[in-house]
Order: sequence, then C-alpha cells, then structure tokens
Amino acid sequence: MNLRRFIKRTKAGQLIWRVFIGVLGGTITVLGAIALVAPGPGVLILLAGLGILASEFAWASRAMNKTKSMAQTAADKVGMPTWVKYLIFAGAALFSIIVIIYYQMHN
Repeated sequence: MNLRRFIKRTKAGQLIWRVFIGVLGGTITVLGAIALVAPGPGVLILLAGLGILASEFAWASRAMNKTKSMAQTAADKVGMPTWVKYLIFAGAALFSIIVIIYYQMHN
C-alpha cells in the first residue's frame, strides 16, 4: 500500500500529512531562498521546495509556475544553452533526492 494513501485514510492522517509536507517543503523553499543570495543553485532548490509543497497546496503550484517562468526569462537573457539548463536541473534534482534519502535514513 502507498504510504501517502495509508496516512491520509483518516482526517487526522490528512492533517499530519499536510503538516509534514508543509514543513519539509517550507524548509527546502527557505533554503532555496537563502541560496539565492549565497553561492548555490538557489532557484532550483526553491523550485524543489515549491514542487514538494505543490503536491498538497494549490497556491504553491501557482508560485512554482511563476518562479519557473521568471527563471526561464532570466535564463533566456543570459543565453545559456539548453543542455546546460538541463544539466543544472538534473543536478538540482539529484541533490534533492539525496537530501530526501538522507532525511529518511536519519529519522
């Protein structure tokens, strides 16, 4: 059985799941916002956090789409080749997966 479906069977489980997703996604989003001014792939980390939040919250989906649009506009101005964009995105996705696995193993 899917863990998400198992937890969301009851009203209390639904609330617990939304709080968990809110805390996890919010933490990653805040880290992404910090990385915007610090060295690192801030926009990609921010999008990863918003992607997690968007799995439960409609407002996060709208914010993620707007952020992706702004990032695409900025990337178009820089003239970055498409393959570089995909490489950066893949690296950020891999980083997000590693963070999630690390979090799951230590909790």
